[in-house]
This record gives sequence, C-alpha cells and structure tokens, in this order.
Amino acid sequence: MSEDSEKEDYSDRTISDEDESDEDTFMKFVSEDIHQCALLTADSISDPFFPRTTQILLEYQLGRWVPRLRKPRDLYGVSSSGPLSPTRWPYHCEVVDEKVQHIDWTPSYPEPVYIPTGLEMEPLYPNSKEDTVVYLAEDAYKEPCFVYSRVGGNRTPLKQPVDNYDDTLMFEARFESGNLQKVVKVAEYEYQLTVRPDLFTNRHTQWYYFQVTNTQAGIVYRFTIINFTKPASLYNRGMRPLFYSEKEANTHNIGWQRIGDQIKYYRNNQGQDGRHCFSLTWTFQFPHNKDTCYFAHCYPYTYTNLQEYLSSINNDPVRSKFCKIRVLCHTIARNMVYVLTITSPLKNTDTRKRKAVILTARVHPGETNSSWIIKGFLDYILGDSSDAQLLRDTFIFKVVPMLNPDGVIVGNYRCSLAGQDLNRNYTSLLKESYPSVWYTRNMIRRLMEKREVILYCDLHGHSKKENIFMYGCDSSGRCKALYLQQRIFPLMLSKNCPDKFSFSACKFNIQKSKEGTGRVVMWKMGIRNSFTMEATFCGSTLGNKRGTHFNTKDLESMGYHFCDSLLDYCDPDRTKYYQCLKELEEMEKHINLEKVLDDSDTSLKEITLDLESSSRGSDSSESNDSQTDLLKLSSQIKNKKKHLKTKKERNSTVESHQNSREEEQEQKYLDKPLLGF
Repeated sequence: MSEDSEKEDYSDRTISDEDESDEDTFMKFVSEDIHQCALLTADSISDPFFPRTTQILLEYQLGRWVPRLRKPRDLYGVSSSGPLSPTRWPYHCEVVDEKVQHIDWTPSYPEPVYIPTGLEMEPLYPNSKEDTVVYLAEDAYKEPCFVYSRVGGNRTPLKQPVDNYDDTLMFEARFESGNLQKVVKVAEYEYQLTVRPDLFTNRHTQWYYFQVTNTQAGIVYRFTIINFTKPASLYNRGMRPLFYSEKEANTHNIGWQRIGDQIKYYRNNQGQDGRHCFSLTWTFQFPHNKDTCYFAHCYPYTYTNLQEYLSSINNDPVRSKFCKIRVLCHTIARNMVYVLTITSPLKNTDTRKRKAVILTARVHPGETNSSWIIKGFLDYILGDSSDAQLLRDTFIFKVVPMLNPDGVIVGNYRCSLAGQDLNRNYTSLLKESYPSVWYTRNMIRRLMEKREVILYCDLHGHSKKENIFMYGCDSSGRCKALYLQQRIFPLMLSKNCPDKFSFSACKFNIQKSKEGTGRVVMWKMGIRNSFTMEATFCGSTLGNKRGTHFNTKDLESMGYHFCDSLLDYCDPDRTKYYQCLKELEEMEKHINLEKVLDDSDTSLKEITLDLESSSRGSDSSESNDSQTDLLKLSSQIKNKKKHLKTKKERNSTVESHQNSREEEQEQKYLDKPLLGF
C-alpha cells in the first residue's frame, strides 16, 4: 500500500487500508482454497515459458498442464458463493458418512446439580474373556505421529464389531468431535467404556462424545468410563452428563439436557505404569425405544458449526459490512484458522485512534464452553443495539474463534495433531508445528505496532471449579497502582454478572509452567489487561443460579456481560472505574496480614495471587481463605447499578459527575496510566 493511497479518504469502506495491512500475509477464504488437489501455481514449478506468479494456475488435463488465470478473489477474502471448506482428517481416521446435527434448545428451568445419596456404587470390572466388545476404534494407533490429512479420513469400509444386535446397545463416535475408543458389554444392561487419548499422545482422557442406538425405554442402563486420569472432577461436585435424543428433538423440540443417577467419580483398578485411573459411572433410562441418542461431557460445538456460523455472517448484507472474515493460517492438517475483524467503517482521520480488543478461543478442543461464549459475544457485538454500535465505533475487535480446529475435528481434549498443548507454545518459533498460535502472536504483534491493544482474553473451560473466573498477570516488581488497575476489569465483570462470575476465584500470578501461554506472552508483549477466562463445565455456586448447571444460553450471555463490562471500563465518565479502584484499595486496607499469615513479610499480593493451576492446564486449585475474605469485604461496599448509555449520553453526564470527591481522586491518580478515554 503506497503512502499516496493511504492518504485517500474512502469513508464507505468497512476496513481501512491501514487495518487491512495488519493482515496482508493472511490467506483468503475463497472457493479455490478448497479444491486445489489438481492445481499448481506457476511459481511452484520450473518452466521457462511461464513467469513466477501466483495469478496463473496450471490445471492437469488430458496428460498435460494447462494454464489459466486465477479467478478474482473477493476483496476481503470470503467468497459469498463458494462452499464451506471440507474438514480434513488424519488419513487413517475412520469417519462415518452421515452428518451429526443437534437442535438449539435451552431448558425452561435451571437444571439442578446431582446431590449424592452416599449409596452410589463403584463398579470395578475384572477383565473377562466372556465380555463382549461391542465397539472398537482401531484406527487411532496406526501411526505414531501425524503424517498427512485427507477429506473424509480413511476411505476403507467401516466395521461394526457386533453382528447380532438383539438387545445390545450400538455405539458410534467416528464423527466430528466424537471420542470413544472401546465399549465392552459386561452385563445385560451394563457397559464399560474407554475414551481415546488425544491423538499421538497417551494422555488427556477427559472429553467424551458418542452415539448410542438400539435403545430400550424404561430399562436402567449403567455406563462406566474407566480411563480418566484426573484425581478430582466436577462429577463429584454434582455435575451430570449431557444427553440428547433425536426422537425428543423431533417430537418435542428438546435438545441437550442433564441426566443421570447414581453418579460417581472414583479411583479404579485400571492404572498402569504407576499412574492411577479414575472412573465415571452413572445410570440412565432412555425415553424411547429404537432411538438415536448422544452423551457428551459438554455441549458440542464442532468445526462445521463454526464454519456454518461464519458463513451466515458473511452472507448477511448488514453484518458483513463491519465483520470481515479471513483465513489467518492453515493447520498442519490444512484446516483453516479464521480471524474476524469487527469495527465500524473507518476513516483515515481515526484509524489510529481506535484501540483494539482481542479474543481467542478453543485452543483446547474439549473446552467447548469457550466456543459458546465466543458465539454469544459475536451475536451481541454484531447486533443492532446502540451499545453494540458504540463498541464497533470505539474499538477494533480481532477474534480468533477456534485456534485448534484439527483437535476439535478428531475429538481431542487438549492437544493439536502435533501431540502438544498449543497453549504452552506461544513462545515457540516452530511455525510449521504450531501455526495457529504462531500466526496469532504475529498478528497481535503487528497490530500493536499500529494501535494500542487495551485487552486480550483467551477463553477456556475448567474441569475442577464452578463458576466463571479469570486469570491475569502480575509481578512483584510492579507498582501498587498498576497492581490494582489490572484487577478492575474482572471486578467490573463480577458486578455485571454476579450469579456466574466469581472475582474471588480470580488469580493473577505467573507460574513458570505458564510462561508459554497466550495470557503471559501477550502480557510480556505489553498488553496490560491480558486474561484467561475460565468457564466451568458444571455450573454456579453464586446467587440465584447456585446449585444449577450452566446451559448454552448462560454461556452465551457471558459474551454480552463481557461487552457490558468493556463499556464500563472505558466509559468517559470514570465513576465506575474509581468506585472499583476504591473498592480494591479498601480490600487491601482492611486485611490484617499478620492475622492471615504467620509470615509478617508476606504482602497482599502473595495472598491474592495464590497458586493458580497445575502444569496440566486450565484446572486450578481451590480459592484460599484470603480470597473468601476479599469477597466478603467487597460485598460490604455497595455500588449502585448504572444503566448503560450511548456515547452521546455518556459524554453528556461527564460534567454532572465532576463533584469534589471525584476531582480529588482524579488529581490523586492523574499521573497513573489509565486505559480509558
């Protein structure tokens, strides 16, 4: 882009030329990206008759290469008429032909957690030659590492171990995001299940999602998954498995629902090599005969779901004006990683004034709750409300909704097809091994060269703690003012969403094992508000939702609350900002450190920044007593809820709120770097 062209004012375009240059190395999402098997570009072969160019395609026809010009691409990279990119699997993976689809549905009442009776059984099944293997996925261990991918995976005919159906349940998981390795019928109505570890690893058995057919209504079945590896689980805190019935969906429009009795999570006798294994068992009665049903750890959200959602945005004449979808990169299996740029049409007069907000999700494939939060955020920010318009006028949003599509497709819980946790490799220089995090980091670095990034948030799921909370960053060398300011946004979020978000569960320390995470890397790059948002797989212990599960609407609502809090945080009227700052100061002032800890030299930082999570990922230790004290203190300071206003209304109220107390506070913090306007 020349300097002269940058000086031109194209007020009707949706993304400025300058913002466009943030992504000039990105590959575009167009129809020709999908079918390139028989095509080469002229720069990919040595031919003296053709110049080195990507504009000429060589197509193999009738035994020779025929040149033709590449079709023009859509200006912003997404073809409105082209098909969706087909999902690519490791070549050895068996994949069923039929597409699995579920309806969107939310129960009319909150679904309560399971309350243990103390009489739950702990089945321990000895290996017996008389047991019948009713399902076995043998394809997972054909290769020690990723070799190559193809659309549809393995093309050999699929096998079903059981020939005589009789009353035996039939199982299937060879579909997108499915995970089930083996099923053994151990009694007439009891089944022992083994879930598959992440591909090319022997670890990370947490996510399950499988189909059951040939059901009988009114029969009490028992299902026991025997190869979990985490000692603690939300299943022992009341979490129930998810269930979906196609007959219920077709006849009563009922979708995913929480089910199960006699739920128990316990250590079993299946461990090996010094590692213990744990079982999850539950009983259930199917509602219909000959039904097709599904069980899942969390609400599924597949790569195809994402592509269909993005396609609907692209085909919408209104939303597509301020939401541009590009391909950030391709994964090692050649699936597309998308990046969305959301903002109102820019003029050159304000291109550098707009600050940026970055959201990413689904770096861990099994944490599907993060996709539902991203969906809620996108639904709101792309909506027609005055506040959504205000956000688009004020910020440039960069959203990477699915960082690990390969893992999502094959049903992994944590890793990519490289067999590694991508959220430990943001510092890696291996672009070919970890392309999505490499390109994300590079995109953010280039964005920071052009504008201020006021907030980065990576969305995750959590398997040990209830509620929704955040991890932030802090170091002992930072000043007190900065230490407090980094806690303001999470505190605002807890006030806007008191029945879901727990400020007392938030942590702000940096462990050595987390130095490769997106949160820490972006913070070290200079993004002051760099967070990981953790959403429980279970539900809430707060307010009116206490003792109930989160459903998809609850998760989606967090997208709205995130936007609400962002408006509060950057409100030109600084009332809420200073109220939260004062509240944090009061927390620090009223805690008697000598009474809390024996070590009198321990600072408040060491109390509030207690141990975060284990090196195995998002799971964290429980909040300590000092965190509970902070929550009690914060509840003593009442903060009257202030309704959201448009930008015009916000500006008109600035003068009316400039009382003497605020003037003193503004003078006090005049020299402190604040992120508002």
